Amino acid sequence: MAKNVRMSDIAEAVGVSIVTVSKALSGQSGVSDQVREKIIRTAEQMGYQKRTGIVDQDGTDCSIGVLIPERFVERYASFYWGMYQEIAKRVMQKNCVTMLEIISEGKEAGGEMPLLLQEPKVKGILLVGWTNHAYLEQLKKQVSVPFICMDFYEGEMDGVERSCDCVLSDGFYGAYRLTNYLYHKGHRKIGFVGTYLATNSIMDRYLGYMKSMLEHRLELRRDWVLKDRDEVTSSMDGYRTHIRLPEELPTAFVCNCDLTASYLIKALKGRGMRVPEDISVVGFDNYLNPEMSSIGITTYEVDLKGMAKAAVGLLLKKIARNDYPVGSRIVEGKLIEKESVRALIP
Repeated sequence: MAKNVRMSDIAEAVGVSIVTVSKALSGQSGVSDQVREKIIRTAEQMGYQKRTGIVDQDGTDCSIGVLIPERFVERYASFYWGMYQEIAKRVMQKNCVTMLEIISEGKEAGGEMPLLLQEPKVKGILLVGWTNHAYLEQLKKQVSVPFICMDFYEGEMDGVERSCDCVLSDGFYGAYRLTNYLYHKGHRKIGFVGTYLATNSIMDRYLGYMKSMLEHRLELRRDWVLKDRDEVTSSMDGYRTHIRLPEELPTAFVCNCDLTASYLIKALKGRGMRVPEDISVVGFDNYLNPEMSSIGITTYEVDLKGMAKAAVGLLLKKIARNDYPVGSRIVEGKLIEKESVRALIP
């Protein structure tokens, strides 16, 4: 019966590898037109029927590769490990497995490609967390399986389109809501903490903050926009214990993430300021180790489960149909009120 015809049967009949058969039948590059036509013709003659599930046609388990740059598992361990755990859970629900590889800073700087790209069982890849432009461009050229970015995206650089399929949290709208929240609590002097040129995610959150400020006709002061990391490397090492505060402070700050909010609270405490009695602070993510802050930080919660569900679902559709359109998918989160904001009006 047709359902018993496997890719391994077609590969044996044609005299090629299973990987070549897989590429030919899924429309991927790396197979000559002559060989592709022969494989398709042989598959039709043998009565092969393509499956849309996530189990390899030779009966072995399918793997989803997950790549995470080293800096994100070191500096944002709880958030990005949480994201990976949600991905792994979702993949397991689809009777598949994940294969994780951490991209070291040395490999990224040297342009060394991940070993996962050489693993034939990997049918699709999720890249979790921003990587530098040159490395991403090289990665996209080397990847021969469906590929989706998570929690970041690539825009146009120097007139060259660098976009890739991606699943994002709603940084722009989330920061916009947080700033509106502070406004409705009576705050009119609001600052922002985040090096907005470091990543597209921080830039989106900064622009959401600016939209709210402009809509409410509030003053945008340059000295109230504070850096929290290195603009080129995204390292937060120099800001862990000393975010540079301006002489005159606003009544509230919007921080691009909860980790930054915790650093800001420590810096304010060092100046003798209390949160929220003297200054209100909001963050982003809702994924901070309680030991990092003595106060619950009002924040915009990233829907990790929703992002994992969207990313895995879209990747499996791309595996089943190589030309399946994805583009950018944004997963909305929600505002979580805690203890770090004081209302200035009743």
